[in-house]
Amino acid sequence: MSATDLLRKDHQQIKRLEKIVSKCYHDLYAGKNIPFSDIELITLIISEFLDSIHYSREENSYFPCVASYETLKKEIRTFLIEHEFGRRIASNIAKHLQRWKKGEDAREPVARFLRTYSIYLQDHMAKENEFFDKAQKTVLSKEEEQEMFEQFQSVMVITKKIEEMIKQIDFLENQSWFKN
Repeated sequence: MSATDLLRKDHQQIKRLEKIVSKCYHDLYAGKNIPFSDIELITLIISEFLDSIHYSREENSYFPCVASYETLKKEIRTFLIEHEFGRRIASNIAKHLQRWKKGEDAREPVARFLRTYSIYLQDHMAKENEFFDKAQKTVLSKEEEQEMFEQFQSVMVITKKIEEMIKQIDFLENQSWFKN
């Protein structure tokens, strides 16, 4: 497996999360109840998996390696800006969820920011997948791919965290509100 393959594998888990986020906002707009704990878990997965692990892999290793070839820099800059945009959306989900939990009527902003996050993920991952294709075919050597992959895998705490995040996605997919 290569670093690019591992990032694509992350995208498979992120796509599962995106489906959960999409179902959640649709149900909220339809007036259905979603447990606050499940929405909090969604925000935790966004924070712990997407931001702390996936984006970190891209921002700290993958993008700098690709950029070192003086290529695809415009795309990388766009992704960095989009990552920050995603972080801001996630922050708004958490902020409005806390307001809602305190008794304020914040259902609509929670649903709106979940919807925005879902749209963001779909668009962002599609563009990144194209970028991965370009980087893998035209820039990165097999040796660089292997070195980055080994670097990604060497941090056991992250590997365990990913396993836990996958279990949490499994949990959300098995909730009655998601299945219906």
